[in-house]
Amino acid sequence: MPKLHALELVPDDDGRARVRELWSALQEAGLPSQADHTKTSNQPHVTVVEAPEIPDAAIDVARARLRGMLPVTATARGVLLLGGDRVTIALGVDLHDDVVRRVLAVRVQVPDRAHRGWLPHVTLARRVPRADLGRALDIVGAPEIELRLTEVRRWDPDKGHVTTL
Repeated sequence: MPKLHALELVPDDDGRARVRELWSALQEAGLPSQADHTKTSNQPHVTVVEAPEIPDAAIDVARARLRGMLPVTATARGVLLLGGDRVTIALGVDLHDDVVRRVLAVRVQVPDRAHRGWLPHVTLARRVPRADLGRALDIVGAPEIELRLTEVRRWDPDKGHVTTL
């Protein structure tokens, strides 16, 4: 599978700290967690689009349509379970319709995007064995986290760094 480039919406320090608390709780329980990924590029975020390459047109639209609306408030709530034998645990992110329209304007600029639809979420853990789901869900609980999304960033896995748009 090719490395996927991404455009992401990133919350402010308070929102990142609240999500990281959940990452830490999972990690401390010995469960898979996004906290296991220690690179500085690993931040809580809402992925706008992932693809083997992000065209310049998508970056231009992201600058024009997304960056100008920030900051914007969203709510992370509702636990999502995604996957098969191993599961991704995430929080669904509730956004205003205008934000969704702006994100979709970016996504249509990326014809080879990794996912057909857009399910805004913040990932808490990946590759969780199904046998551990009950324990993981007990730890995560039913949080409701206000996220003040403050920046748009680009993840370039080929160069191994992020750029704020």
